[in-house]
Amino acid sequence: MCGIIGYVGAKPAAPIILDGLRRLEYRGYDSAGLAVILDGTLQSHKKKGKIDEGLARLLRERPLAGSFGIGHTRWATHGPPSDENSHPHPDQSGRLALVHNGVIENFEQLKQRYLKAGHVFHSSTDTEVLAHLVGDHYQRLKGVSTENHPLAQAVINALPEVIGTYGIAVISVDHPGVIVGARRGSPLILGVGQGENLLASDASAIVAHTRQVVYLNDYE
Repeated sequence: MCGIIGYVGAKPAAPIILDGLRRLEYRGYDSAGLAVILDGTLQSHKKKGKIDEGLARLLRERPLAGSFGIGHTRWATHGPPSDENSHPHPDQSGRLALVHNGVIENFEQLKQRYLKAGHVFHSSTDTEVLAHLVGDHYQRLKGVSTENHPLAQAVINALPEVIGTYGIAVISVDHPGVIVGARRGSPLILGVGQGENLLASDASAIVAHTRQVVYLNDYE
């Protein structure tokens, strides 16, 4: 667990997310990554090590376009520092991505359920399991009328199965310009800007873009 930032607006998302991640460096971390969506394609870069030596260099070599996305700095809890264990993590379909702060205590039980269902995991993190859980609930809602936004409803349906703490941000290729956030025991802040919105675990990540913030409560 460590730092989260998400951006939705008209500007290129990757530079804003990268700047936010740099502002979260003071918290300590061992890897960093981000994901953006453009034209129905989920694009992600993540790298072990310091931002300027890893993720920023990768973005210079292979820029990512898109006006909304999420990013994360990781301090290893479940799984050692590695590119594979860095966030964001996709779900089984590869059409949804999630970043997470906190600890999922029952991730092994959830992982076994999805392994038996044929899911493939590429990391040893609890966060990837959470991505598969949310993705599974999202798939179940296909063609179903919901009171809430479908991606938000998937998160609402998934989180009661989780034992532990979380602050999460989720994006999907099916819903351009939408980031769903939720928290329990791990801080999350909504930043409201001019024609743009941001989500972060720490106000320092978004203060350059807005001073209008809403601190989410647990279970929001």
